[in-house]
Amino acid sequence: MFEQTRNQICELKLFGMLKSLDHRLQESISQGWSPGEFLSALTTDEKNYREVMKINRRLKAASFRTQASFEMIDYTAKRTLNKEVVKDLMQMNYIKASPRNIMIVGPTGVGKTFLSTALGNHACHHGYSTIFLGISVFIEKLLMARTDGTYLRVRDKLIKIDLLIIDDIGLKKLPAQIVQDLHDLLEERQDKCTLITTQLPLKNWNEIIDDELALDTVVDKLQHGSLHIEIKGDSYRKTKGKKEKLDTHSVPVEISNP
Repeated sequence: MFEQTRNQICELKLFGMLKSLDHRLQESISQGWSPGEFLSALTTDEKNYREVMKINRRLKAASFRTQASFEMIDYTAKRTLNKEVVKDLMQMNYIKASPRNIMIVGPTGVGKTFLSTALGNHACHHGYSTIFLGISVFIEKLLMARTDGTYLRVRDKLIKIDLLIIDDIGLKKLPAQIVQDLHDLLEERQDKCTLITTQLPLKNWNEIIDDELALDTVVDKLQHGSLHIEIKGDSYRKTKGKKEKLDTHSVPVEISNP
C-alpha cells in the first residue's frame, strides 16, 4: 500500500513530497504528529521545493556570467561603500513600487558587473524574471535575430522581462541599428527596469553613438527618472589580487546616488 502511494505521488509530480516522505514519516512517528500535522509538513515541503525550482529556473534563464550577491559584498575593506544605497536597492522598489532604470557608472574593474549581478540575483530570488547580457552578446543576439527571422520573438522577450541588464555599454561604438533597438526597448520598457553598466558617463555617449538625434533621445530616456550609481576607485580586481598576495587593504570604492 505504501509503495502504491509513493508511486502515485511520483505520477502526480509531487517531487517535493516524494523527496521528504521518508523523513516526514519518521518524524511523525517519533514526535507523535496527528494526520493533519503530517499532511501540513508534506505540503509545506512541496511548496518550498517548487519555489526553489522556480528560483533555479530564473537564475538559469538570467545567464549571469559570475556569482554575486549582496551578502558577498565586502564591507570590511577600507572604502566608502554606501550601505544605505545598497539597502535601498535590496527593497527592489526600482522594480515593484515605481519601476525606474538604473545606471551604474565607473572605470573598469571597480565592481559594476558584480553589483548588477547581485541585483539580478536578488531579483530572481524574489520572483522577478531577469536577463543579463554583455554588450557584445546584446549586439550579436539582435543582429543574428534579424538574420534568422527570430527578431520579433527576441525583442518581445526583452520587452517583457522584469529586469534587463546590459553590461559594459561603451566598450565599442554601437551600430546604428542597435542604437535604434536600444531606443525602442527603453520606450517599450517604461514600466519595467533596464539596468545599464558603463564606463562612460552619459555626457560622453557621443563617443559610442554617432547619430545626434538618436543620441539625444537615448540619453534623455536614461537621464531622467533613472537611479544613477557611480563607483569610483582603482580596479578592485587588481587590489584584490595584491591583497591576496601582499595582505594589503582593498581599494577605496564609493557608490553615490546623485
